[in-house]
Amino acid sequence: MIHMIQNAKDQAAQLTMAAYQAAAAAGTLPQADVKSAPVEIPKDTKNGDFTTTFALACAKALKLPPRNIAQVILDNLKLDGSYFDSAEIAGPGFLNFRLGRGWYKGVLSAVETEGDAYGTSDNLKGQKIMVEFVSANPTGPMHMGNARGGVLGDTLAAVLSECGADVTREFYVNDAGHQIDKFAQSIEARYLQIIKGEDAIAFPEDGYQGGDIKDLAQAYYDAHGEALVDADVTVRRDTLAQFGLETNLPKMKSDLARYKIHYDNWFYESTLHESGFVKETADKLTELGFTYEKDGALWLKTAEILADIYRKAGKTEKEIEKLDLKDDVLCRANGFYTYFAADIAYHRNKFAVRGFDRVINVWGADHHGHVARLKGALDALGLNGSEKLDIVLMQLVKLLRDGEVVRMSKRTGKAISLSDLLDEVPVDAARWFFNSKPDTQMEFDLGLAVREDSENPIYYVEYAHARICSLLRAMEEEGLHVPTEADVDMTLLSGETETALIKQISQFCEEVRLAARDYDPSHINRYLQELAACFHRFYTVCRIKGEDEKLASARLKLADCTRVVLKNGLRLIGVDAPEKM
Repeated sequence: MIHMIQNAKDQAAQLTMAAYQAAAAAGTLPQADVKSAPVEIPKDTKNGDFTTTFALACAKALKLPPRNIAQVILDNLKLDGSYFDSAEIAGPGFLNFRLGRGWYKGVLSAVETEGDAYGTSDNLKGQKIMVEFVSANPTGPMHMGNARGGVLGDTLAAVLSECGADVTREFYVNDAGHQIDKFAQSIEARYLQIIKGEDAIAFPEDGYQGGDIKDLAQAYYDAHGEALVDADVTVRRDTLAQFGLETNLPKMKSDLARYKIHYDNWFYESTLHESGFVKETADKLTELGFTYEKDGALWLKTAEILADIYRKAGKTEKEIEKLDLKDDVLCRANGFYTYFAADIAYHRNKFAVRGFDRVINVWGADHHGHVARLKGALDALGLNGSEKLDIVLMQLVKLLRDGEVVRMSKRTGKAISLSDLLDEVPVDAARWFFNSKPDTQMEFDLGLAVREDSENPIYYVEYAHARICSLLRAMEEEGLHVPTEADVDMTLLSGETETALIKQISQFCEEVRLAARDYDPSHINRYLQELAACFHRFYTVCRIKGEDEKLASARLKLADCTRVVLKNGLRLIGVDAPEKM
């Protein structure tokens, strides 16, 4: 809850405004409707730790050159008792602030006081948020895309929780519809081939050809023999589909648990159909005038809904026409509801029944075209999908082995499954590498993921934590314990590497906030790498063992604060913080 960077920004703004008000009262600056002083961290901190563009922003209102304004503000600044030691004018009128010992001491105090809670905030307090991720079809093993979506969703949920939100992790089980029919037919063909021979039974052209389908058919045959050979086709397929789901779902759950992912809820698509909620949702859209019948099917007026949304967003009719918007089938002529109808009902359930304030779905980039249509349907239902539903689209994963791209195809059975991956690569390494920026394609290098050197970022970060733990043990054996912050002489931590490390520690709270704001949990990876780098530089330059006791104590405190933050950051991405390596 103690955000020292934000505290410093707020204080710099307050000091600047107080200086302006004092100058205006004294008549050295004109009175004007000036409400705030924007404060930023300069790109080059040699120019100062914080800077305000107040003088530039107010030049027009005050009718004075920015540097003149900045000089008057500087003359009226009262820095005594603040976080800042000094301030100076730079460039066309920037006012730069330089931090003092009090602020650096405050950072160590915040880490000591908050411990495991350091980095948390109440920015999202009161918000009920669902993160739905993976939601892989239960028709086969989970693959690379699921591996990436799993860690992105899980870590995003973690950073949102860290910012105070009430977060639910959900897996949507597609246990109904066309893909389950295809699943059943695929197992049926393999089952009958076991009994009658492969040449006697044709395999469905669009069937699932993976080896896992053969394994399911064999498992059913081993348990029940030829019991289904003469059964009614519908009964046979329903039985085999149910058997397949009962086999696959526990395996999916165990694979995800191995990957350190645990859901609050597994939501089954079939419950939406069985309860009549899909039909009720379609009926509601009809009542609202957003559907029509054509060729025996029920259609959603998707084109009309989206065109209206785009008009409100300022698009011209010509721009809308170029989008070539299409309507969608909700219920086919045979009476079966489409996947899109079920998806609308599912999201209506999230908002209207379970009352989530915000829903975030982590989807593959191939779902791009589905986003606007789903949001539009929710808008039509009065659920404000355009504002309350957010979609994180993640790009593909390119898997490399010995410099060669490993091809992945669920249809041909050559996919590398999540289980296979975790047999080759440590879970922590997989979670680290897959927690990358969602909107960029990533290459997963199996060789790099298992390397034990500084080229492997997860090893580099974990080693920093283990190194600190080893240092603490060694110093304790020599009788030197980590002091409290109150006993640290901050004048002894004034070197460049020491102040850089303290600043990096302070940045953690901001990175957690940014990760939640941007729906990009890879902020944490990048931060941890830089924190580890700052610590390794500090450890190389600043001796502890053999130094004067007060200096050694102060540096030991800084090392221990670094350990706390490394551990907190690694926990957020579901990675262990080893004490020995």
